[in-house]
Amino acid sequence: MSKLRFAIIGCGRIAPNHIAAYLNNQEELELVGVCDILPEKMEELLVGSEIPESQREEINRYHDYRELLEKEQPQLVAIATDSGSHAQIALACIEAGSNLIIEKPIALSLPEADKIIKSAKERGVTVCACHQNRFNKSIQKIRVTLEAGKFGRLLHGTAHVRWNRGENYYTQAPWRGTWEKDGGALMNQCIHNIDLLRWMMGDEIEEVFAYTDRLDHPYIEAEDLGLALIKFKNGAYGMIEGTTNVYPTNLEETLYIFGEKGTVKAGGKSVNTIEEWRFADETENAEEVKAKFAENPPNVYGFGHTPLYKDVIESIKNKHKPYIDAEAGRRALELVLAIYKSAKEGRPIKLPLYDFSTSEMNGNFID
Repeated sequence: MSKLRFAIIGCGRIAPNHIAAYLNNQEELELVGVCDILPEKMEELLVGSEIPESQREEINRYHDYRELLEKEQPQLVAIATDSGSHAQIALACIEAGSNLIIEKPIALSLPEADKIIKSAKERGVTVCACHQNRFNKSIQKIRVTLEAGKFGRLLHGTAHVRWNRGENYYTQAPWRGTWEKDGGALMNQCIHNIDLLRWMMGDEIEEVFAYTDRLDHPYIEAEDLGLALIKFKNGAYGMIEGTTNVYPTNLEETLYIFGEKGTVKAGGKSVNTIEEWRFADETENAEEVKAKFAENPPNVYGFGHTPLYKDVIESIKNKHKPYIDAEAGRRALELVLAIYKSAKEGRPIKLPLYDFSTSEMNGNFID
């Protein structure tokens, strides 16, 4: 099969990771176009990449994603725009017959996520939610061990994102921290680890209780602290702590899994190292496991985009579901929105949740 015609919509902070993933899979992809409402963003992205100059000149630039879809007819599109536009652009791409990689979150409302899932099925296109940390070597090792039953019965798990985001981060892109186009620390910074916690602990949730607050960022609308308790249907429990208030810089992102026969802690910049590995079944040396499955990425985005792209390409060509499909993206979104709803209403929220969005949080922290 010939190379897939590939395009990137949105050339901001995360786009270089998509360029790197394309370069690492370019035997399968042809980058035909990029799109951003700011021309300088497209040039910064391409000039700052390792794409040869002669090749860069052949990549078409667009200010309107609809024009890109019409003229380039891409077979695979990566959506890396502001969170609030993900659903609208995704639906247009699906209508055009393009397969998709959608940066987190898949949407900002559950009806939008459901429409993406339904439309993709009707059109027969592949949609991947870009929760790339599932492909971390550390996370893959933990998952294989979990599926082998070595934890025994799961007892509880915790996800912590203890980071810092200052005013400059929000002024760089005014959509950040707004309810209409983003959400707060949980939706933007923590959703990857929230996805991992739900996935590892059995996916099916009975109820959620949470508090959120805006303690140190008066210039944003959304939360800078979120604390949640989760009761899973399998009898296990979960805890989430997410904040952008840690002084003076990012401290850690960690994921703990506690079972009756095993304890694991993943840490590092983006849960890309294994810091604790203790099992009743001592067939593996803990120090060897830690060394073998450690990665040291340059930033919190990790190295997961490249294997995620490889998986999506294979799923398109072989006509099977991607490892992280749209339903997985919806589950991560559902949990964040359940946390928001619980914090807003001051009560536990039963799942499944069908109709909630970040826009319903408008005015939540106005005195």
